[in-house]
Amino acid sequence: MHSDSFLDLCRAAIGSQNVLTDPADKAPYLTDWRHRYTGDALAVLRPGSTEEVAAVMRACHAHKLAVVPQGGNTGLCGGATPEPGDAAARGTVVLSLQRMNRVRQVDPLNNTITVEAGVILQQLQEVAQTHGRLFPLSLAAEGSCTIGGNLSTNAGGTAVLRYGNTRELCLGLEVVNIKGEVW
Repeated sequence: MHSDSFLDLCRAAIGSQNVLTDPADKAPYLTDWRHRYTGDALAVLRPGSTEEVAAVMRACHAHKLAVVPQGGNTGLCGGATPEPGDAAARGTVVLSLQRMNRVRQVDPLNNTITVEAGVILQQLQEVAQTHGRLFPLSLAAEGSCTIGGNLSTNAGGTAVLRYGNTRELCLGLEVVNIKGEVW
């Protein structure tokens, strides 16, 4: 089975503590917060930087594994939950971006904040407020949802009519494609 060599590559890239294979450790990542959708994954991978995401994606691509990206796991439709069944045979991993939770830069002069995908929406709002600015996206799950998840679903929130969906609040993205290339 390809899983041992794949897991070894991931452990080398992101550290053993960030490659979850024990069922109890994986469980919170395999069920949505409403407990309506439950799936299975060979592993939950928790990279902490863009470079680590790239290394993980290269390993997934080389081993032909499906990747389910996950932010705060607060979605309502099961999009961040892997399919049920034998994940080892099917080849699915969860890519949790929770560790990518840094605010990289605040530029009040240009009204921009650069954050990583795992930043909690409420944290982003507080950082903006600290600098006399408003980040207008407001959701019921703002204390647990991540900006990466907000972008992936183009969340609207309570001020959507005035400020637009999440995509209207984003100037650019740093992304890693399926081959592990950073754009």
